[in-house]
Order: sequence, then C-alpha cells, then structure tokens
Amino acid sequence: MNNQHGSPDTISISDPINHLVTGEESIAVIDDSPEIVVLLTHYLKKQRFKVCSAGSSSGLYKLLAEKKIALVLLDIGLPDKNGDEVLPDLIESHPDLSIIMVTGTTDLDTALACLRHGADDYLTKPVNPELFLHTVNVTLKKRRLAINNRLYQEQLQKANSRMQFLHQLNLKMNSAYLNTGELDGILQAILVGITSDDGLKFNRAFMALFNEDCSYLEGRLAIGPSSREEAGKVWQAIEADGLQLDDILEIIQNKKIKEDLTVNNIVKTLRIQADNHDHILIASCRNKKSIKVIDGMAGDDTVPQSLLKVLGEDSFAIVPLYSPSQSLGVIIVDNFVTRTPITDQDMSDLEIFASQASLAIEHSHLHEGMVRKIAELEQVTEELEKNKDLLVEAERSSAIGMMAAQLVHAIRNPLTSIGATSRLLAKKTSDSYIVRFLNIITKETAKIESTLEDLFSIVESREYTLQKTSLFPLIRKSVMAFYATMKRNSITYALNLDGKGPTLFLNERRIRQAFLHLIRNSIEAMAGAAYSK
Repeated sequence: MNNQHGSPDTISISDPINHLVTGEESIAVIDDSPEIVVLLTHYLKKQRFKVCSAGSSSGLYKLLAEKKIALVLLDIGLPDKNGDEVLPDLIESHPDLSIIMVTGTTDLDTALACLRHGADDYLTKPVNPELFLHTVNVTLKKRRLAINNRLYQEQLQKANSRMQFLHQLNLKMNSAYLNTGELDGILQAILVGITSDDGLKFNRAFMALFNEDCSYLEGRLAIGPSSREEAGKVWQAIEADGLQLDDILEIIQNKKIKEDLTVNNIVKTLRIQADNHDHILIASCRNKKSIKVIDGMAGDDTVPQSLLKVLGEDSFAIVPLYSPSQSLGVIIVDNFVTRTPITDQDMSDLEIFASQASLAIEHSHLHEGMVRKIAELEQVTEELEKNKDLLVEAERSSAIGMMAAQLVHAIRNPLTSIGATSRLLAKKTSDSYIVRFLNIITKETAKIESTLEDLFSIVESREYTLQKTSLFPLIRKSVMAFYATMKRNSITYALNLDGKGPTLFLNERRIRQAFLHLIRNSIEAMAGAAYSK
C-alpha cells in the first residue's frame, strides 16, 4: 500500500511501455471528479500510455466491454456504486486486469479490505506524481509477469503433450539413467539400451565425447562383442538366461559388468582433434547431422581408413550428441555380428536415444557445475565467516579515512589562510598592541593544525608479530571474500596462482586487510561488467 509520504523504489518510470502493455491496451481512470481525471490522464499520457476515463461504475463496465483495459485507477466513492463494491466482480470476471484504488480518505481498514479483495495497490489523494507513476509501473510489471507466467505454463503443457509419445518409448531408459549417479553409468545404460533386444538391437555401440576443453573428440565407452566368437557367447548367454533390459541395467548399477572390455579398449583408441573438420566424426558433430556409412562409403563425406581399421567394420551409423549450446560427441553403432543392414527407421530410433543421451550428458555437466558452484559458495561462506571482522574493520578504516581526509581538507585550508594572514599582518604593522593579538592568532592556529594531525592520522604505530606465511592461499582467500560482490557487479576474475607460492615473513591479519582494501578499490573502479586477472 502506498501513501503520499512513501519514497518510491529505484524502478524507472521511463521503462518502454511496450514491455508493460500492448499497443491496444489502455489505462482507465474511473473517478467522479473531473479535476482528478484530467490530472491523472495528464500524468499517464506524458508517459505515452493510452488513457480512457469514466465517472461511474457503469461507465467502467462499458469501457471494459469496448476496449482492452490493462489497468484501472478506481475511485472508491463513485456516484452509482462504490469502487470497493465493484472490486470483487472485476477480480472474478477480468483476471488479467490490474486495479489501483484511489481515494481521498486515509482509512487503513478500507485500504486493507481493498487489498484483501484483490486490489494491487492503494493511493490517497492528492496524488504525488512521482509516487503515482512509480506505482503504475510496478503494478503493470507485476501484471505482465503474471500473464507471461500463465503463457509459459500453457506452452509447457502443450510441450508436455507432444512429449508423451517419446516418454512412452524411452520410459525404461529414463528410469535407468535418472537413477544412475555417475556419468559413466548413465552412458553405459544408454549404450545397453541401444544394443539390447528390448532396445534397438544393434550389435555394438560406441560413444565418443569431447574432452573438457573441447580440443579432442575421445572415445569414452562401448558395449558389444569385440569378436565374432565372443559375440556368439554373449548373445547365447543373454538368450539362455532370458535377460531383459531391466536385468542388464541392474547388472550395470550393481557394478557386475566388467568396465575394461575389449570394445572399450577399441573405442579408447579414438582420439581426433576437434579442428580436423574433414574427419567424418567431427563433421557429424559440427553439422549436427547423422551419417550412415555403407561399405566404407558415406556419400560426399570421406571415411578415414584409420577409423575403418579401428572399428573392424565398414558399415555403421554415426549420430551426433549435442545440446543447444555445444556439441558433446557422437554415438557409433553397427551390426558387426549379424550383418543386418541399418535402415532409415533404425536411424530415426537411434536419434531418439541420442537425444536422451545428450540430455543426460548435459544434465550431468550441469550437476557437476552445480556441485563445483556449491563447493565454491561454501568456501565463500566459510571465508566470509572467518574474515567478517576483517571486512568490518576494512569498511570502518575506509570510512574513517575518507571522513578524515574530507574534514582535514575542509578545516585546514581556511585555518592555513588565517595563520598566514595573521603572520603577514604582524609584519606589516608597527602597533605592538595589535601585533600581540596577531601573534596569539598565529600561535593558536598552529596548535589547531597540530591537533588536526593528531586527531585524523589513521596510521597505527604498533609492533606486529611476523610469521612464515604462504602468499598465494592468502590472496585466494582475500578474493573469495568478495565473491558475492563481484557477482553482483558482473565482474569475472581469474586467479593464476597455482600451489602455495612464496613463503614470506609477514603479519597475516594486516596483509589480509591490505589485500581487502586493494580488491575493494579495484571493484569500485570497475564500471559495469569487467574482467579481472
């Protein structure tokens, strides 16, 4: 609730109105006082809002029927029906309508009743222009957020309906990797789904992912027999034991499957530079395009002989893994044992699994990033708790120093002028009586200058205990104390300080305070987003 004595927050009243209302929407001023209508209309039109008005509740309903109204400025005392009586019906019949009650009374109970019945805010007459425009902007922003939220919810519901079919196809896979903690377990479960009879029935599946700095595409995991003889044993065992997808996933989760199979040794020989754009695997990633290789040929794409030699197979399919922000890797599948041709439908089904794999990998990356961020924030919290006294002392020292400098400057200049003038006059006059008083002025001025030096000097003369201290951890801790401040100011930083650095004899507390002052000064000197190293 607002009144005339409140001070508006720092929300600009010059925000583009197209962010608040559409081109067809208006603000309705409903008041039986023509003077108030003219005044409020003037304020709103000055901000380029479309405005319409009425002097009664019936006029309001007519405007609502004829125009698109975004906001109603509703007077409580209307001739045909009070505004607070109209309010419940407006809230029920026009859920997207924002309402600000305007009245000449300052009855708190009335204001609270209006707010309880759904009014967005409450203003009293006479209206303060700045507060009025601030309230209008805040109310329209809140309305726009509510409308956007509802639209997003509707879009999510539509997207959810479209995803139901995909959800049914991948229910087992979703359950598998959502319940698997480590990324390797997630990836292995996906490859199992691709090779299982309950899945896509490919004989072998390989996965290669970009390394952390995206400089190389490296083989990560593989599932399937490494030779035709081993293949027969594996598939016979699966058929004899009646293993289904759920059984295989349980084996993975219980770590009963060997991780260093021969096929994993094969895939780990894959290591391709990310800038080798002619390589078929890199081309698939860059172009986000699935590629089918038949008898060593892939249309316009060249298949390296080294890749054919590593896989020991000349017919296979490549499907890229990617997120909206980056390429993640590829999945390679073949029918090394059965020699069954890979159809277009197989490719479509594989792309569905690849999309799930991409989501799983991206989710894992986000989780790892979140864990690192949490650890970083915990370290920040710990450092802030340890160093809060230092931060307070640094703030106090900074404030005292600034105040002292300002006071010394403000007092010393006129004081110096007084002393210099009295000394000059003492030399110019021969009247001993006057000279005596001028000397007194000169002497007392010197005393005051000396007192100023004593009062405002913040240099502490004390002995400090020195001890051997590693420098780099000291700097890192000092920087972490300003982590939140730098985030707020969009400042990124890099610390190229590996290890403990040189060991020096110093007083850790005083050096930390010096670092805190330096870092704070650097932050204050950076305007807007910046990078610090």
